[in-house]
Amino acid sequence: MKSLRLVAGIALSLMLAHTAQAHRFAPSLLKVTEIADQQYSVVWKTPAQGTSSIPLSPSWPDSCEITNSSPPHMEGTGRVISWQMRCAELGEDGLVGETLGVDGLAANQASAMVMVSLLDGRNYQQVLNAEQVEFVIPAESSAGEVAGDYSLLGIEHIWGGMDHLLFVFGLLLLVGGGSRLLWTITAFTLGHSITLSLVTLGFFDYPVAVVEFAIALSIFVLAVELTRTSKHDILWRNPWWLAGGFGLLHGMGFAGALAETGLPQGNVPLALLFFNVGIEVGQIAFILLVLAVWFIIRRPLGSWRERLMPVPIYVLGALSAMWCIERGLAVFA
Repeated sequence: MKSLRLVAGIALSLMLAHTAQAHRFAPSLLKVTEIADQQYSVVWKTPAQGTSSIPLSPSWPDSCEITNSSPPHMEGTGRVISWQMRCAELGEDGLVGETLGVDGLAANQASAMVMVSLLDGRNYQQVLNAEQVEFVIPAESSAGEVAGDYSLLGIEHIWGGMDHLLFVFGLLLLVGGGSRLLWTITAFTLGHSITLSLVTLGFFDYPVAVVEFAIALSIFVLAVELTRTSKHDILWRNPWWLAGGFGLLHGMGFAGALAETGLPQGNVPLALLFFNVGIEVGQIAFILLVLAVWFIIRRPLGSWRERLMPVPIYVLGALSAMWCIERGLAVFA
């Protein structure tokens, strides 16, 4: 569908300012674990590359004091710092009812996951963002909180991962609308759901740098396919095979981001399910946005539609080629 290709190109242009880093910015993680009476282990992981000169930093009750700390080190794309913390003045309930937070979220337009594990088996998690920068530890946790928090993380990840969105974007260019789009997106969803689940549950591991390169390569292959003038080759007739196969790669990318954030003990299946639900909600919202933009602008463009048609394909190819070079160098670094 030529008209759909044009609107996809316009939507792509609107996103170019955010594509350079792809999905390397996972949410920060503040993990607090009670290791003894009044004693806590604190792990703070945040992206090594920031988006603001104002740093992200965790906060805890003033009555807690650091008794030991380890030097920062790199883990994946994140910078990790660990502390030992003593909270002698909090009383017998410890951190329950107290406030944990992250400073700098608004300035960086970032999010952070707070995870708390207590000796009595209680586990808590909360997503913090620019609107909510603090978390009061409740007496009880609920499955609803896990579902909501991880759905939000899934939506944030797909919308922050421009390489994933660009692949969906390329599928829109390839198949147009109708039932072909439905089956193709379903195949992509099935593919990334399989590997997201298997990697997260520990069934296999993978070299992160190689998979990141392969994801970029999948977008480039799709861009090359879009340059073909003939619409009768096997990939065009059966695009769901391409979508499902490359979906397996993208699922590993999703799993990497989820691993950096962490999963709540005791609620791993629920968190995994709703992280995937969030990804699907974000993906569908992106498709609907592209279609909505097209219905708004298709008539005003008039005769320019034919002239602008090649633009999205070549931009898609150029961006994916840049990522292939960048990530290919990282594989051999």
